[in-house]
Amino acid sequence: MIATKIPFLNVKEDYFELEQELKKAADKVFKKGWYILGDEVTNFEAEFAAYTQSRHCIGVGNGLDALTLILMAYDVKSGDEVIVPSNTYIATALAVSRVGAKVIFVEPEKTTHNLDPTLIEKSVTKNTKAIIPVHLYGLPADMDPINCIAEKYQLKVIEDACQAHGSEYKGRKAGSLANAAAFSFYPGKNLGAFGDGGAITINDDNLAEKIRSLRNYGSQEKYFNEYQGINSRLDELQAALLRVKLKYLDDWNLRRRKAAEEYQSGLSTLEGLALPIEPDGFKSCWHLYVVQSKNRDQLQKKLSAQGIGTLIHYPLPPYQQEAYSNLKIKTGTFPIADELGESVLSLPMGPHLDTESANYVCQMIQN
Repeated sequence: MIATKIPFLNVKEDYFELEQELKKAADKVFKKGWYILGDEVTNFEAEFAAYTQSRHCIGVGNGLDALTLILMAYDVKSGDEVIVPSNTYIATALAVSRVGAKVIFVEPEKTTHNLDPTLIEKSVTKNTKAIIPVHLYGLPADMDPINCIAEKYQLKVIEDACQAHGSEYKGRKAGSLANAAAFSFYPGKNLGAFGDGGAITINDDNLAEKIRSLRNYGSQEKYFNEYQGINSRLDELQAALLRVKLKYLDDWNLRRRKAAEEYQSGLSTLEGLALPIEPDGFKSCWHLYVVQSKNRDQLQKKLSAQGIGTLIHYPLPPYQQEAYSNLKIKTGTFPIADELGESVLSLPMGPHLDTESANYVCQMIQN
């Protein structure tokens, strides 16, 4: 078996680069002895709200909970419908299902892989309550037309920004582009914790207060509960570590961009390989660098034989998953999502992928 020369993502290097700062931050939490909803969470929430150009940030347990809590706050429930992309990670759909609402899948654009605004309106019904565009792979969805449709039909728009830490759309940060946004701090994200974590960004003062209560058993005051909430709180240790990493997010995103530019330059003339695009006014954080090939499986095997790690995001669309067999949607109903599942391949990407490694990946693809 070939030893991996270039891993898909090297999260260990995150720690090694910031080791002393991270140890100091963790030690401060341990010595204080306060682990849930303390100063570190409060300070991180303020800093991440400022970073995303939002009035409020609420730290929660993970990205799925972030989406779920937003839907709960907007009182989305059984009998309601929520529009989501047909080719997202299943968590986007699961949040809708968790509140009892019906998932309505809509196809993506072939070029960006993001929700196609031109296809949304025909899926709106009297039961539609919200749209959840996903900033897939770090590229923002085309938010202006989506928000226009939502305004026309009085719908809420919720950004799934779980892959979009630092992404921008027409000069505005992901997390500030709709009614509310959900982030994940899963370790492999651009802003990754050392365990699970998530956050919600929102500008509505009343909704922010409601979500703070919902994440804490529906309680603002201990042992007194206004809502039937859940337990989903970003803990003090993860908040402290995220505060350290947040200071480096823009620099690390720039490193990702340089790696993406190496790929774009090295692979642009290769036939049979479709590269990601970044339209004018859209700024990706390059969470993933995803190519398309009709010979995807062979390409993945070839790179693996050369010690290059790759992943597939995602091999099977949510509507085809057994978890959603109850919807009884026939295979082939969403051909673009199906095609993406059969052809996409994520190349190594991260803030510690150097130019030499990116060039090596290009050479192995060309050979």
